[in-house]
Amino acid sequence: MSYMEIFTWELLGTAALVLIGTGSVATVLLKGSLAFGGGGNWLVIVFGWGLGVFVGASIASPTGGHINPIVTLALAITGSTAWSELPIYALGQLTGGIIGGILCWVVFKLQFDSSVDNSDTRRIFCTVPGERKRFWNTITEAIATFVLIFWILADPPGNAALGYGGVAAVVVAIGVGLGGPTGYAINPARDLGPRIAYWLLPIRGKARPDWGYAWVPVLGPVLGASAAALLYLALA
Repeated sequence: MSYMEIFTWELLGTAALVLIGTGSVATVLLKGSLAFGGGGNWLVIVFGWGLGVFVGASIASPTGGHINPIVTLALAITGSTAWSELPIYALGQLTGGIIGGILCWVVFKLQFDSSVDNSDTRRIFCTVPGERKRFWNTITEAIATFVLIFWILADPPGNAALGYGGVAAVVVAIGVGLGGPTGYAINPARDLGPRIAYWLLPIRGKARPDWGYAWVPVLGPVLGASAAALLYLALA
């Protein structure tokens, strides 16, 4: 498969992931949305991101449905993906994340425009920790990502039929069990891409993109994925 094909499919898949995921957050946070104040908000968001993984990975299936630079990194460490392809995957995923964030704004533009206070809308596009302690936030992201990546690598043959639905279920499980402290990015493209989109978008009264925290949802997943891949190699 050519580099352009890898870039394009991963862009499309990641854009779909981010569009649905950020859209689920916007659905429960923005006044004027039918679900605003309707209760069960965290579950809506968790299932939104989980189903977004299913849709995005299915779209990107020609390239393996990575839609996450950390998945590509782990597969490169274990020898399933060429290291030379890693930058192409990552660039496509990051670009898709930006596009997905912009499309979310397009879908909810009327809600953004009619909102009296958009100062909290950053959490629609990127993760915001409940307690801002970047060391511990990084550890949390690393542990959550370890669970995802080790499951992907060690997925037994009996689960193979689950396909991307199985990965989506794991993402939902992580969101329910481990997502509360940091918002569980577990994917740098899912956080950094829409964070850049938020920085660029003309949202009235928006907050800053918080670049001082932006490295946490990158470093944490890198550490967690690397540890999972190395453990998998040691056990294989």
